[in-house]
Amino acid sequence: MSAELLQLLNGVQTMSIVGMCKNAGKTTMLNWMLHHDRLQGTLGLTSIGRDGESTDVVTGTEKPGIFVREGTLIATAKDMLRLGDTTLEIMETTGIPTPLGEVVIFRARSDGNVQLAGPSITTQLKEVSRLFFEMGADKSIIDGALGRKSLGARAVAEGVILCTGASYHMSIDKVVADTAHVYRLMNLPKAETMPPEMEESLEKCLKDHGEALISGALTDTMVMPLLRSGVLRNTRLVVKDPSKVLLSSDALDKLQTRQVRLETEEAARTLCVTINPVSAYGWKFDKDEFMTRMREAVDVPVINVKEELT
Repeated sequence: MSAELLQLLNGVQTMSIVGMCKNAGKTTMLNWMLHHDRLQGTLGLTSIGRDGESTDVVTGTEKPGIFVREGTLIATAKDMLRLGDTTLEIMETTGIPTPLGEVVIFRARSDGNVQLAGPSITTQLKEVSRLFFEMGADKSIIDGALGRKSLGARAVAEGVILCTGASYHMSIDKVVADTAHVYRLMNLPKAETMPPEMEESLEKCLKDHGEALISGALTDTMVMPLLRSGVLRNTRLVVKDPSKVLLSSDALDKLQTRQVRLETEEAARTLCVTINPVSAYGWKFDKDEFMTRMREAVDVPVINVKEELT
């Protein structure tokens, strides 16, 4: 599995790690990639939100630190610099503000632990990646924050690692179903052509053209009445990226049943799904059942971060 996974990871220049919940195993996955030259070339690393602290500020549980190798480029808020133990060479100040100070890019001049608190919006993340590559990075990695599924946009990253685990919910059924739903949204097909953008209403655009480009979010409230009326049948809807699709699993199923093609202008591809069968809140799933069910739900490699990432 590791050889196949490494081939996938090394096949993209930019990637993001998105967690379904806290304690899903994002940092474990990140550290596995950062260690032992598993990823080829010089790496640039940042986070949307804060990461790398030894104790989770929400759950109070112990967390693995983020350990970087000498030469790694890191973009983090200025107040975070004193909390790491690696030797730093400041490369550039970005002018990007955060509650913890301006985002600064530095190069690690020794191996060590770092804490991350990076940019918060897509355009800033793109700028940081641009600066990484300008400074000689071969890859840019974004450590994602809880619920920021906009990281599935290709504008941010070519590939996504989706992390899920028992901490999401006590019910294994719900964890598998909700993770599969997010995976499904993140992997909607790319639109080859652009339909007209709706000017008045989605209903009118569909009646006039048989397809529509949705400029904002696509919600159940928008589509369910049109599904009931029969307007949404054998048509095509295009959204900008997966973060704009706010549909329930039920609505998505109904669109598929009525042969409505839902596509995106741009979307990253999911490289793998990681699972953590142990919850930070005191329960755990049967690891074999969790693995089997998740592998049935998605068609990319599934990795147990507790066992396989060594």
